[in-house]
Amino acid sequence: GNADRRHCKFRPDPNIPLMFSAVNEDYLGSGWSRGHMAPAGDNKFSTRAMAETFYLSNIVPQNYENNAGFWNRMEMYCRELTERFEDVWVVSGPLTLPQTNGDGKKTVTYQVIGKDDVAVPSHLYKVILARRNRTSTEPLVLGAFVVPNNPIGFSHQLSDFQVNVEDLEKMSGLVFFPQVDKTNDVKNICEVDTCKLIGFKEFTLYITARKVQSARTLHRLEKAMSELREAGIEPDEYLLKLHKKKEEELLQEKQAAAREGKAG
Repeated sequence: GNADRRHCKFRPDPNIPLMFSAVNEDYLGSGWSRGHMAPAGDNKFSTRAMAETFYLSNIVPQNYENNAGFWNRMEMYCRELTERFEDVWVVSGPLTLPQTNGDGKKTVTYQVIGKDDVAVPSHLYKVILARRNRTSTEPLVLGAFVVPNNPIGFSHQLSDFQVNVEDLEKMSGLVFFPQVDKTNDVKNICEVDTCKLIGFKEFTLYITARKVQSARTLHRLEKAMSELREAGIEPDEYLLKLHKKKEEELLQEKQAAAREGKAG
């Protein structure tokens, strides 16, 4: 789809009474980002659908590096699965898991932010179910993953955070895909597919391409390319073409603005 997130704004869900809702001010200065559970990038088929992913009912306080890094790469992997499986279902959400204290006792504690006391999750989860196609005799593939709400580096792979779906159901109090026999009718997604996340170089090129596409000034454009080279990565052919096209667009805008200034 062609829906553009630049036209979307975070806002309370109109279907939820405000007394039960977070507001944007809760996040300001909190040190936490507004992390999507259903990704905006999965809803490009409709401007309305994408806008609804920015409802604060779909948002949790998430570590900035986790949101922009590991979690982003997980979302990219889920989208990549649609190239190999006709049907892919993904459920995401927050968790506040117990921690064992020095005395051996377990407690659940979590930070809250803003005047609405928005809970900061200790962990985030994704459950992925995929089907090759509607007529396939292959078993469905299933995977459950729990990641800490902390920065996670490129040395970790998705399989490092895989858990039994039954254990996640106990953690969350939810039953996932209840109509599926999860003991006999499914295979481990990491055994059937790669469960391999995009690497540092490819991910950095991807992020730079997004920065180039969204650049509104020549300074921003060149800064994106400069940061890429500082990371020790040379732009690929796609990025060079994208950069050239964007540079031409911004130069034309600058020249048009200069002409309007002279005419005025």
